[in-house]
Amino acid sequence: MRHTLRQIFRSGKFVVGFSIFMMILLIVIVYPLVVTHPPLEIIGQGTFFPPGIYVSTYDAINAPTTYMLNLTDAAAKRVANKLKNEDRLAMKEWMVAAGVPESEIDIADTESLLTLWKRHYDPNKRMEGMTFARLRYYQRVNAAIEGLLSTEAAIIAAKNRETGALEEVSAVKQTDYVNISEVANVRVLALGTDNFGRDVLTELVRATGVSLQIGFVAGLIATLIGLTLGLLAGYIGGLVDDVIMFFTNLFTVIPGFVLLILISFSIGQDKRGAFTIATVIGLTSWVWTTRAVRAQVMSLRNRDHVNLSKLSGHSIPYIILTDILPYIASYVVMALILQISSGILAEAGLSILGLGPRTTEVPTLGLMMNWAMIYQAPILGKWWAYLPVLVTIALITFSMNLMNTGLDQVFNPALRD
Repeated sequence: MRHTLRQIFRSGKFVVGFSIFMMILLIVIVYPLVVTHPPLEIIGQGTFFPPGIYVSTYDAINAPTTYMLNLTDAAAKRVANKLKNEDRLAMKEWMVAAGVPESEIDIADTESLLTLWKRHYDPNKRMEGMTFARLRYYQRVNAAIEGLLSTEAAIIAAKNRETGALEEVSAVKQTDYVNISEVANVRVLALGTDNFGRDVLTELVRATGVSLQIGFVAGLIATLIGLTLGLLAGYIGGLVDDVIMFFTNLFTVIPGFVLLILISFSIGQDKRGAFTIATVIGLTSWVWTTRAVRAQVMSLRNRDHVNLSKLSGHSIPYIILTDILPYIASYVVMALILQISSGILAEAGLSILGLGPRTTEVPTLGLMMNWAMIYQAPILGKWWAYLPVLVTIALITFSMNLMNTGLDQVFNPALRD
């Protein structure tokens, strides 16, 4: 056993695949211990917040300490965020249409561009051929850049209880900064939020764990059924083999995923839990394992050690478990790995079609893809709602296939170096 394990971990492909899979498994186990928020708890009133660090504006203004930082690029960054290149081109387009010579407009010189804009722009002026939507666009650009180059502080005022008049309480200078550790409410959204305003990273980790559980349950069920039927058909043969192969061929003719869709649809949304879906996937995925195990057993049943065991009067279960099963154990492990990977992919496919586990309990990788597609995240360019899910599914299946390939190289003499 020790020699076999040493051989396995000398396989580079197996080690790489095993390392990737264990890294994913470690994150799934450790992350919920650090971030205890429920993954389906709504944290935002909006949808598809981009990745980043979110700070309560109220708490930032009222932070106990402010610091003055003379950062030379602070103003440039503020202008760049408010005045994008497409806005600069649009401003130039409007001013040229208004009669400003194009040679006088330099979109790279922010100060001169804003000066010309302030001098010539009329929010109510409508150029010939200009649509109402375009007019509103120019008005939005003008509102966004209002006071962009101003160096005055933002005044914070409060009502006087006696007079009702607004009185200045404090002012926030443009050179004022707050240490993020001193702000009470800070939320790090490394992968932004989804269409429901939920933390994608927290949801992704929990969904990965649930999908792995579904894959393991489905893989175990499919492998156990396939192993049992394959052993019986391959060793006993005769009528038992004919009956088993009749049902195996019957299920082979029917596309497995179509059968999976029909069964999932017939169960109904309310009864489709994660374990139920895993069981259905396992019950429809045993066919190829049965055929493969049967072929392996048929090549072993007439070996000398098996015939000797028969002559010794050992029972059929004893011969199967002690004289045949150990010789195909490595193949069974490889089949299990592939079944787990196939189970995860099958759940993702079902959930994308809306036939996966019910959405009110736990997220899965397939459900996250389903939500992203329903709310048009790919069309809207909200990559963080679906790309991390695709990468996670790809990493899981890639790692398992690498492990399977590594094991095959170790146990298959024809593939050894």
